[in-house]
Amino acid sequence: MMNISDQSQVEIFKNYVNNSQNIVIVPHNNPDGDALGASLGLLNTLKNMGKSVTVISPNEFPDFLNWMHGVNDVLIFDKQLLKANQLIEGSDLIVFLDFNALSRIKLMQPLFEKDTTPRVMIDHHPFPEEDTAQVQISVPEASSTCELLYHVLSLSGFKQSITKEAAECIYAGIMTDTGALNYNSSRPQTYHIVAELLEMGIDKENIHQNLFHNNSFDRMRLLGHALGVKMQRLPEQKAAYIDLSKEELHQFNFKPGDTEGFVNQALWIEGVQMSAFFTEKNNLVKISFRSRNGFPANAFSEKYFGGGGHFNAAGGESKLSLTETVERFKVVLKEFCDENGF
Repeated sequence: MMNISDQSQVEIFKNYVNNSQNIVIVPHNNPDGDALGASLGLLNTLKNMGKSVTVISPNEFPDFLNWMHGVNDVLIFDKQLLKANQLIEGSDLIVFLDFNALSRIKLMQPLFEKDTTPRVMIDHHPFPEEDTAQVQISVPEASSTCELLYHVLSLSGFKQSITKEAAECIYAGIMTDTGALNYNSSRPQTYHIVAELLEMGIDKENIHQNLFHNNSFDRMRLLGHALGVKMQRLPEQKAAYIDLSKEELHQFNFKPGDTEGFVNQALWIEGVQMSAFFTEKNNLVKISFRSRNGFPANAFSEKYFGGGGHFNAAGGESKLSLTETVERFKVVLKEFCDENGF
C-alpha cells in the first residue's frame, strides 16, 4: 500500500466528493501527460458517479494528449475567462492535481487566493505550500499524480466508478511521468496499479502509439537539430545540455509539447549523470533538469535557478539571456559538483 501519512485527508476527500455536485478540477500551467491524465481520469470517474464536473486548465496543453476521453470539454482559462470564473463560483468543490503551490497555476492564482470553495490537492511533488488547499494529499514517493490518484480513489471506495476511459487517462499519466517506466518507477505498487488498469481493458498499444509514436515531422527535425547541433558535454561534471533559442524553435515550427522528453536524451550517454535543457521564452529561459546516480536535480535547481521538483527530475528558470543562463549553469554546476563530491 502507498504511504499516505494522514489517512484522514482521504476520508475528508471522500466526504467532500459525496456531498458535492458541481466539481471543478484544475491542473498546473502548461499541463503535461500526468496533469491532464489525472484531471481527465478524475473527471471521467466523477461523471460516472453522476457528478457535474469540469476541468479548467490555466492554458493550452500539447496536441499529443488530444486523444484522451473528455479532452474536448476542457476549458482553457486564459481563453474562456468569464465561463471559467462562473463555473468556479458555482462549484461545491475544487480539486488541484499535480501541483502543490498556487504559483503553479499562473493566471488563476489570484482567483484562488480569494475563493473560499473547499479545495483538495492531490500531488506527488515535495514540499507542498500550506495554503494551497484545505485538504492536501501529498506523496512524493509516488511515480506520478496519476498513480496517487488511483490509490486515493481506491481508498475512498470509488474504484468501481473508474471507467475504462478514466483508466486509460490514468495509465497515460503514469507512462508519461516515468518515461514508459524507465525512471522514477522502482516501487512494486506502481506495477500493481498498472496491472489493475490493464485488467480494466485499456488499450495499451494504442495509448503508447498516441503518446510516444505520434511525432510530427517538424518535431523530429527539431530533435535532430537539438541532438546533432546543440547538445554539449561537460565531461568533468558528467553532464550534458541542450539550449534552444526562440529563433530555432520558430525555424522548426514549434508547438507546445514538441520538446517533451528532450531533456532525457542526454542521460542515454554513457557516463552522463545529469542533463539540462534550456528553452528561450519571451521574458525568461525555462530549464529542465534530469539526473541519475544520486545527483539531486531538485537541490541543484532550487539553489541556483529558483526551482525544484523531484530528486531526479526538476525545473527552474532564469531571467538572464539564454547565453548568460547557459554560462551561469556551467559555472554553478562545477561549483555544486565540487562542493558535493560529484
